Amino acid sequence: MRILHVSDLHYSLPQFDWVVGAASEFELLALAGDYLKVGSVVPLEDQSVTILEYLSSLQRVTPIAVCSGNHDLTGPDAGGERSALWLSEAKAVGIHTDGNSEVIGDTLVTICPWWDGPIGRAALVEQFIADATRRTARWVWVYHWPPRGSPTSWTGRRDHGDRDLRGWIEEYRPDVVLTGHIHEAPFKPDGSWADRIGDTWVFNAGHQIGPVPAHIELDFTENTAKWESLLGTEEFDLSLAVAPKRTVL
Repeated sequence: MRILHVSDLHYSLPQFDWVVGAASEFELLALAGDYLKVGSVVPLEDQSVTILEYLSSLQRVTPIAVCSGNHDLTGPDAGGERSALWLSEAKAVGIHTDGNSEVIGDTLVTICPWWDGPIGRAALVEQFIADATRRTARWVWVYHWPPRGSPTSWTGRRDHGDRDLRGWIEEYRPDVVLTGHIHEAPFKPDGSWADRIGDTWVFNAGHQIGPVPAHIELDFTENTAKWESLLGTEEFDLSLAVAPKRTVL
């Protein structure tokens, strides 16, 4: 299986266009949150309409996994916690999104919403427990916020990772976690686009300007991971016990 991983496109339509053009080369497109941009002159409700059109186009090209990020929250859900309500329209037309767990080829993909309170957190834990009993050859999580104590969550000044995710990785030991949220991590000394926590690879492609998003390509046939950005390209073998030293910083 080949996976294309991007995140934090923040309503950059040229970057969405690039993803549409590239997606057909992969068996799975993982979109790890923050499709909308809070503070844009375009209202969030109008942004969401446009992004839903992009998601529909992408779904016709290849299977996609779409988790929400903090910029995607548009109102309270039934439990009163903030949620990406507009993604329910994506789910209604069969797009794999928040709360879904799908087997794609030999890979179980757990798609994690941006949870905003105890109800959402408890629902996500239930999803992990259920998926742990049916994991396949490979278990992949799509989760917007990278874990605490990882270079994938380094802002250049501090570790801004998710403590809960760190604990869940250590407990459930997925094979891969695909994240975003911390734009700077791959571009800062002591930060990175890749980390290994026990048996789990963690990836964060980061965010960059321009028409091409920073992105990660995972090839489980060749067993390689590759990051491409304005800084250049880094690639390594996934059989390594630890993430290798950076080559572009």
